[in-house]
Amino acid sequence: MMIWIKCYTLLFFLICLNSVGYTVKIEKRLLYDRHTLHDTYKYGKQERRFQWDKISAFLDSLMVFQEKNDGYGVLRNYKNVNGMPPLSRKYKINKYKQTRDSFGVDRSQGIPLYQRGNFSVPERYGRDGAYVAVISDSAGCFQVSSATFAGEWYVPKKYMKLIGPLSIKKVIFVDRTNQNIATLEQEGATWLVRSMNPVTTGANRPPYQEATPPGIYFVQRKLSEMLYLKDGTDEKGGFAPYACRFTGGAYLHGVPVNYPDNKLIEYSWTLGTTPRSHMCVRNATSHAKFMYDWAEVEKTLVIVFD
Repeated sequence: MMIWIKCYTLLFFLICLNSVGYTVKIEKRLLYDRHTLHDTYKYGKQERRFQWDKISAFLDSLMVFQEKNDGYGVLRNYKNVNGMPPLSRKYKINKYKQTRDSFGVDRSQGIPLYQRGNFSVPERYGRDGAYVAVISDSAGCFQVSSATFAGEWYVPKKYMKLIGPLSIKKVIFVDRTNQNIATLEQEGATWLVRSMNPVTTGANRPPYQEATPPGIYFVQRKLSEMLYLKDGTDEKGGFAPYACRFTGGAYLHGVPVNYPDNKLIEYSWTLGTTPRSHMCVRNATSHAKFMYDWAEVEKTLVIVFD
């Protein structure tokens, strides 16, 4: 099936880009064909769908973003490996003692972003794994623009890894509203749909469960087994197979296996229902394996949207 989509508008959290004149061509050519969803489908009394119009808008803006910039980077502060960032100019501390900036981004694992002329206090935080373009390189900072929100920002060098010039050819789209996922790969002027599947995203039930955060991220790391702890303890609870980390502790992964069991589980009835995960994006295990093999670290984007 061939889908031709003209991009007219961008989502609220994309930077403002002039994409007039681009037409995104999307064609279904699946590499993974298990548990495949239709373009529109039922969940109870709801009609759900793949939002090809929004996916097209993202791809269109991505082309413009890449054409306007030569160098790229990924923001990094997983488990605060580069240090807890300073308090942002405006912040709130919630009842769970989580500190967040005025945009709702956690200080923990955040990346301080400064405005020109004010390097004493960060204006806001960027998210670990976020995709940015490099505008300039100074002694202690990179000047960057984000693929997910407007403005030019200064980030201390220890919080960013340079990627260099690249053309993104693989993108994974996670739709929180419809609880589905699509993988796409560029071939010439066409973006090929490689899979269309149900997922379960993160639930906003702090302190242990958090919503999967919207944004544009790089796949940063792959683990054949991602170990997790029982909530509120240091005790190992089990593992999630074929895990691809994209921001903080958020992974794309297969159906979790709770200890003492160790046998892989192919499918869960929770997939495609409502957000139930801790922050991750849960998939059928064979689909997680497909993405684990297909996605390239620091070359594949994960776009989370509503």
